[in-house]
This record gives sequence, C-alpha cells and structure tokens, in this order.
Amino acid sequence: MAKERFAVTGMTCSACSAHVEKAVRKLEGVQDVSVNLLQNSMQVSFQSDRVKPEQIVQAVEKAGYGATLQTAAAQKKTAAKRDGRVEEQVRSMRNRLIVSVCFLVVLMYVSMGHMMGLPLPAFLLGTENALTLAFTQFLLTLPILLVNQKYFTVGFKTLFQGAPTMDSLIAIGSSAAVLYGIFAIYSIGWALGHGDSMMAMHYSMDLYFESAGTIVTLITVGKFLETRSKGKTSEAITKLMDLAPKTALVVRDGAEVEIPVEEVRPGDIIHVKPGQSVPVDGVITQGQSAVDESALTGESLPVEKTAGDRVTGATVNKSGWFEMQALKVGDDTALAQIIHLVEDANSSKAPIAKLADKVSAVFVPTVITIAVLATIVWLLLGYSFQFALSIGIAVLVISCPCALGLATPTAIMVGTGKGAENGILFKTAESLEASRAVDTVVLDKTGTVTEGKPSVTDCIPAGISEKELLALAAAIENPSEHPLARAIVEYAAAQRIQLPAVTGFSSETGFGVTGDIEGKTVLAGNRKLMQNRKIATEALDKEAERLAGQGKTPIYFACAGRLCGLIAVADVVKPSSHQAIAELKEMGVDVVMLTGDNARTAAAIQKQLEISRVVAEVLPQDKEQEIRRLQAEGHQVAMIGDGINDAPALARANVGIAIGAGTDVAIESADVVLMKNDLLDGVTALQLGRAVIRNIKENLFWAFFYNAIGIPLAAGVFYTLLGWKLNPMFAAAAMSLSSVCVVTNALRLRFFKPRFRRADLAPAPGESCPVACRSLNREPADPINQENEKGDSKMKKTIEIEGMMCAHCSAHVEKALNSLEGVQATVNLEAKNAVAEVPESVTDAMLKQAVADAGYKVTGIHD
Repeated sequence: MAKERFAVTGMTCSACSAHVEKAVRKLEGVQDVSVNLLQNSMQVSFQSDRVKPEQIVQAVEKAGYGATLQTAAAQKKTAAKRDGRVEEQVRSMRNRLIVSVCFLVVLMYVSMGHMMGLPLPAFLLGTENALTLAFTQFLLTLPILLVNQKYFTVGFKTLFQGAPTMDSLIAIGSSAAVLYGIFAIYSIGWALGHGDSMMAMHYSMDLYFESAGTIVTLITVGKFLETRSKGKTSEAITKLMDLAPKTALVVRDGAEVEIPVEEVRPGDIIHVKPGQSVPVDGVITQGQSAVDESALTGESLPVEKTAGDRVTGATVNKSGWFEMQALKVGDDTALAQIIHLVEDANSSKAPIAKLADKVSAVFVPTVITIAVLATIVWLLLGYSFQFALSIGIAVLVISCPCALGLATPTAIMVGTGKGAENGILFKTAESLEASRAVDTVVLDKTGTVTEGKPSVTDCIPAGISEKELLALAAAIENPSEHPLARAIVEYAAAQRIQLPAVTGFSSETGFGVTGDIEGKTVLAGNRKLMQNRKIATEALDKEAERLAGQGKTPIYFACAGRLCGLIAVADVVKPSSHQAIAELKEMGVDVVMLTGDNARTAAAIQKQLEISRVVAEVLPQDKEQEIRRLQAEGHQVAMIGDGINDAPALARANVGIAIGAGTDVAIESADVVLMKNDLLDGVTALQLGRAVIRNIKENLFWAFFYNAIGIPLAAGVFYTLLGWKLNPMFAAAAMSLSSVCVVTNALRLRFFKPRFRRADLAPAPGESCPVACRSLNREPADPINQENEKGDSKMKKTIEIEGMMCAHCSAHVEKALNSLEGVQATVNLEAKNAVAEVPESVTDAMLKQAVADAGYKVTGIHD
C-alpha cells in the first residue's frame, strides 16, 4: 500500500474539497483519500499496482482542479515558499476589497441617495435622465465584477460540472441581478424612445446593480478574512524544519569537521559542546551532561546523560561536553517523525463541514429549477414573456445567496474580534465550528497547567534558621547552571539574602555539588550524596519522601559533616489552573492530562487539581495516539499545550489550543492561541466558539427563512388565488432584509461574556506582595536539634497574621520577625500564623510592629 501527498489548486470551499475527494475515490485501487482545504493538499492511500499517481492527478484535473505530486524535496521547497505565497494571496484579496468598496460606496450613493434626500447631479435626476442613471450604475458595477471575476469563472465552471459551490451561488445571484438590470436598461431606452414615461420610470426603479455589487463586495470581505486567517496555519511545518540543527561536528580521519547535518551518516562520531543542539538521534560514547529534552518529551527538568545513554536530535546540551555515535539520521530522527505526524494530522479531513456548503449542492439547482419551471408555466398559461421573465428573475433575486454568504463570515468576524478582546486568537472558521461539539479537553502539564519552570516550594531547616539555610544553599548552588540550583538562587535573591563566598566548588553528576564556605565543607544534593559522605539524613527522610510524593524534588544540604536542612523545588501549578479545570467540568467536558514527566509528579498534580484521568511519561507520538484513540471512541477533542512535543497532538485534535507563551511551533500548529498564557482563556475560547456557532445557525435560519417564504411568492403561487405577485424590487428588498437580520444578529456577539467570574488572585488593597504572587504550598518547618543555650530564657509564641497571599509574603514576615534580636520565627502560610521563640526582652507590641512594618496585620498573639 502506497501513500502519497498531492498539492491541489483551485479549491475555495468545502464543496470543492468534497468534489476532489469524490473524484479520486472513484479510481480503482484507491483505499483512502483525505483532502485538506486549509493546506490545499490531498493525501491518498492506494494500491500502487492498480493505480498510478499520474492517474490521480488526471482525476483531479478532470474534476476541474489542479494537482501535483509532492515529493520529499518538493515538500521542502513548498514549505520554504509558503510564507511568500500566503502574503501574496492576502495582498491580492486586500486590493480586490479596496477596489470593490470604493466603487460600491459611489454606486450606493447614486442608486439610493435620492431616496434618502441626498443631492444628486442634475443629469441623473428625472424621467428624462432615467437611461443615464441606469447606465451609470451599470458602469460603476462593472469594476466590482471584474476584480472579483474569480467567483464567476469558478462558480459557473463547477455549476456546469454538476458540483455547485458557494462560488456558484455568488455567481448566479450576482449575474441574475446584473442581467435584470441590463434588461431594465433596454426597457428604459425603448420606453423613452416611444414616449412611455411611466414605463421608463417603472424600470428606473427596478435596477438591481447595487445588489450585485453588494453581494460580491461583502463576500470578498469574508474571503479576505478567511485568507488572512489561513495564512498563519501554514507556517508550522516550516518552523518544525527550522528547529533541526543545520550543522554537526563530526570526527573524520581523527579530526573534528563541521558538516551539514544532511551529510551525517549512521555510525558517525559527533562532538556536542555546551549550549549546542544535538544534531541527530544517537548514543553517548564519552562524556556527560544535562540535556534539555523539554521540546520533545515535555520533561520539565534537564536529564543527566552519561556514556551509554541515548540522546535525541534537536534537544539542547545544557552543560558538559560529550561524544556521541549517530544512530538515526534524516527522516528517521524523532524530530522528522514529529514533522510527519503534523503533516498527516493537517492533511486529515475536518470532522465538520460548513453547513452552507452542505446545502449549496441542493439549494442552487433547486432554485434554478424553480425559476425555469415558473417561467415556462406562466408562458404556457398565456402570460407575456415580460411577465414570465420577471417571475423567473424574482425567484433568482430573492434566492440570492447574500445572507447565506454572510451568515458565517459576519458571525466569525464579530466572534474573532471579541476573542481578541479576551486575548484569544481563532485562526480559522473550522476551529470555531469544531469547538461547538468538544466534549473532552486534553491538557499538557509543563507550561500549560504549571508555570513551566522550577520554583522553591518548601524550606525545612535543621539546627539553623531558615535564613541561614537559604544563605548556605544559595551560596553553594550559585556557581551551578542547573535549573534547580538557579531556582534556589533566585528565591534567595528575592529575600535579599547576602551570600558567603564559595571555594573549591565541584559537581558530581547524578548526585549534587560540593564546596567550601568559611573553611567548612558544604554539600548539596540527593540522599545518595549524603550517604556517600556519611551524613545522617534520617531526621528529614520522611519529609523528603512526603515532598517527593507531591511531585517535588527535595535537595539535602549539609555543612561540616552535619545535616542543615532540606529545600524542595517543583514546577508549581499556575494560580488559575484549578478554576479552569473546575469550569471545564461544569461545562460537562471531560479533562485528561498528558505529560512526558514522571508518574509521581503527574499523580501529585492530578490530586491537587482533581483531574479525573492522567497519562504520564508519554512521548509526542503517544500524545498524538491518545488524541486519535479518543476520537476513535467518538469524542470531539480539544488539546491545550505549549511545547514542540505538543505539535502533533495539537494538529490531530479537533481543536488545537496553544498557550501564547509556548513555542512558535505549538502556536502555529494550533487552531486557537491563548495570548495571555492563562488556562482560563481556554474555557473562554470554548464558550465563545459555542456562542459563535449558535449564532451562525441562527443566521442560516434567517437566511433560509426568507427564501422559504419568498420563493413561492416570487414564483407566483398565490397570484391566481390572491393576486399576489412579487415584484423583483420587493424580492431584492426581502433579500436585503435577510442580510440586515443576519448582520444584526451577529452583532449580538459583541456583548459576549464568559459564564464564570475569575477568582481574585491578587492581594487585597493595602496588602503588599512586591514579587509576583504564586500559590506555593509551604509545610511547617519545625526546627530540628534547636536546643536553647543555658541561661537563655525564651518563650514560644504563636502569632496570627492576616494578609499573607504567597510564599514571598510569608518570607517577608519571617524576615521581619527574625530581624528582632533573639527571635527565631517560622511562618506557616497555610495556617496564616508564625511560631516564634521570643526572648523576654521582646514584647508583643514589638512583634506586632515588626509585622506591620512588613505590610501585614497581626490579629492575635498567644503562647
């Protein structure tokens, strides 16, 4: 079974893509066809011994479209040229729109100005100038029709081939109005030549050139917005390709040579220096380093690598030097597979087609048939040709697809504008349409549910104060470039803690770091490091296990052979994530979290946020497969992510939603971008999508409602019984009224508001939190081995404090209390209090004043 990708040209709507798909499916030996309108591509699975690519191309061309086989080289060239082509299309549509609007404004003034009491030139006024007025309108309409001639060439071509599209509706409606206008011009000329002023005046009021111009111009507005929206979605493949390193340092004949990555072969020995990207997939043969794999695996922390460990192309070497042997190159690398997954997902057919395009295949031939039959019937009944022709034209005019064409773009225009106000970017109408039926939301963890970078969450001293532990920890970690070390250093800097000097610093890969501070050996690392140096850790082992069970990374610290304390670091949950997940559940949407992180961390997040289902330790391919599995079960899936590793899943999902602060590739692969990097905006996006689709359905109802009532009336069904005959002028008025209803209804979306109220995460007035607040869980840090020296009389007091919002707040309170001579205080953020050992010389008033000076309020002090 062969699978090939083809580029298809000439498609303008879903009816076009359906026609292409139908034409190819008829070929013997074709197993599956998937046409993607956005990408203008088609993926075909076929038996190569029964059908050839050339036959597939011929079938597409016979259907009235163009097709070319896309080889691997051609795909790369296409990706490279895609940006320029999209910009050219947008520029062309903009120019067409400018010309159309300019001439339409003048046309509307000339045709409707006198009805509104606006002044017109004398040569356009009066019965004697009726022919001049009509011909002027005709000349103003011609430029609009010429710059938008594509609607007519494509519309009539597909109509004659038996596969009418939206372009066919536009072409028929506009042509009917123009043809009737031309007929009116001839009638006016005849009437004036024969002195029939009443007939001339009658037909001067029956000019519908402005209807034709309005139809084409408004449709062009929608097409322009659609073309501009489609443009950004085509950049995902290009950016994925740009992600791969361009060169590699390969050992050839004993020397290090820099060569293009395309020339790397399996078995080559490659050197990777600190800060460089790994060029291809392989295995480390010498050296060690911490490799950032977050782009491909979702792992929030760099992974320690040593000889024998596998490394993946496009990951980043953060620290040490290593030598590797290439195993997979070219299209076999993990990055190349991700690119293929994104291409396959983008080429798959949208699950829901546009309703207007679905009905166009039935609506257009039905209206044409009614118009022709009505004309023939009235001729057979003995009525004049003029009477019968007016009946037929009235049917076509009232069936003009102006409202049908406006139903979708007007609602989308207002909806996307409202989305932009809320920091939500919808790229396509398809994303709005698909969001209507979403019943399952799949969340990435790192950077989506969580902050995406490690932060200090717990500080538990042993035998020393928290301030001393932070100074010791930040000092020994300061020379290190490890992300966990940087988190501790940044946290200490936020507390304005002075760091002592460090000498003899060294790093032990996989264990931790060591160094000397003021002549004493200081250790920082995991339990194995402490055990190797004979440091007793039993006093804090239970705390470390508890913190690890919460998905945090505990780091032990020791000084001069004695345990000093424990600091936990974790990728903390965003403040709004809990409310966002709760709101999704309230909407009846199932929530699933997928992450490349370890199972313990995932389980901790699951418990904290009450997520019903979590899948951990998944690769990008696994995420895409999970989306596919959910869809196979009948679910409409929305995927929210921010990393390159999420790109295949974002592309595969019915609605891909990218966090705005994520990678460019994730943003380009998604259908919706949350610009404010807030998961709650994902909830708003789904609610807005549902509101827009509901509005589109209402618009389509009104569009067809007038046709359902007006077509029988226009066809003269009630003429013999009641004498009702619909003048084409009133038919056009009814069509215009339906357009007004559609636009007015769409404008209601301007008042859209999400059905929830954001929780206030900011400090209350009067409270201070100089550093960005973050919800960090801080457990009580009971000092260990803190025995009072003889003669030092201290009392233990509990201080109730109001106004603390985050760990930074509690740190300021703790710093203020410990600045009092002899006071040793530990603040518990969850309990909103501080437990302090206070000497007799420090009064309650002094404690209250210290807390007040830090910006908080003491509500009580008790022993």
